[in-house]
Amino acid sequence: MKLISHRGNYNGINPDRENKPSYIDTAISMGYEVEVDIRFIDGEFYLGHDTPDTLISKNWIEKRKENIWFHCKNLESAKELSKMCDIKYFCHTNDDYVLTSTKHIWVHNLGLPIDEICIIPLLDEESIKKYINVEVYAICTDYLNLFK
Repeated sequence: MKLISHRGNYNGINPDRENKPSYIDTAISMGYEVEVDIRFIDGEFYLGHDTPDTLISKNWIEKRKENIWFHCKNLESAKELSKMCDIKYFCHTNDDYVLTSTKHIWVHNLGLPIDEICIIPLLDEESIKKYINVEVYAICTDYLNLFK
């Protein structure tokens, strides 16, 4: 099972550092993959959950593509990422589940039947305790430290 850092977090939520390149690189250097929020606006890529906060380049994306799952926050980002090779990305707002570019299913409604092709977000400690032994492809969480 893969462990995916939610926005770069690994030891709890850190809103001031989430989706920041250096924080993402720290999580990658620890051996984790990372889910980040991305937008494409006026010909440029930006990281940021609610707003386009940090400008990044296509080169930055390419160098980290094996370790990052891009959560497309607008249609334009999905279109642009689809033109690049081997980028892991998905798009959703309020969906129970979505198909990723890797053909895994990112499941948000944990009441659905999940299995080894699913990626599930466990964003609080209670969810981790409840689902830690479920067989899935990956878990995305802010609390990677709880899996040691």
